Amino acid sequence: MSAPERIPARRVSDRDLLTLGELNVEGQIREASNAVLLCTVTHEGREAACVYKPVRGERPLWDFPDGNLARREVAAYEVSEALGWGLVPLTVLRDGPYGEGMCQLWIDTPEEAGDDAELLALVDREEPGEGWKAIGFAEVGEGRTALLVHADDARLRRLSVLDAVINNGDRKGGHLLVDAEGHLFGIDHGVTFNAEDKLRTLLWGWAGEPLTEEAVAALEALRGALGAGEWLAARLGELITEAELEAVRERVAGLLKTGRHREPGGDWPAIPWPPV
Repeated sequence: MSAPERIPARRVSDRDLLTLGELNVEGQIREASNAVLLCTVTHEGREAACVYKPVRGERPLWDFPDGNLARREVAAYEVSEALGWGLVPLTVLRDGPYGEGMCQLWIDTPEEAGDDAELLALVDREEPGEGWKAIGFAEVGEGRTALLVHADDARLRRLSVLDAVINNGDRKGGHLLVDAEGHLFGIDHGVTFNAEDKLRTLLWGWAGEPLTEEAVAALEALRGALGAGEWLAARLGELITEAELEAVRERVAGLLKTGRHREPGGDWPAIPWPPV
């Protein structure tokens, strides 16, 4: 009689791990304006590091009166996935030790390189130079200014499109993470999806330039997923208001109509402070 076939153990998916796993708080990021807890999550033999931001740890914002920041972070992840670019770490909404909150996989970055290494720089000249895009001039002390630039990088260019879609009000340099494989992630998407124009970002280097063919195709697919009765529209309807969802549709339609990257509107500060 032959031995029964060995069935390999099921590998717990990242989503199952993050959604169903047991959260254990290991510490807190003190520099954050809202409660950001560093945790480990374990489920069926798998363990990973993650960030947990409970709703009860959020500070109220006058211009974001509807819903909470945690749900906006999850919505940003869903839009990123719909675009097909994987720019936001896996993010779920779940219960935790301090109630409902967002839970996001931790991204390890090489210690020898900062989170924004080779993506942002201050240069002592009037023009950005080859391979860089100008953001604007910044004071560096003693009455001197320097040109703040970001890399002319396809990963950043995709992120600038995502930010325009989700109306990101706080794209700082410290919110850019590059893992050991060179994959770029954007984090901290709580102040997003406002129905009014709130776009504040460091990634203005392509302002007014034509969108890439890749971006146009991704936006067309996103527009389809945002249609009434489609999966993304239903999912976002659970996370943001109807007015905010309609504003997402309008921003996508606007980008496709112009075929160009967003430009600063003038009614809102274009660059977040502090920028990094």
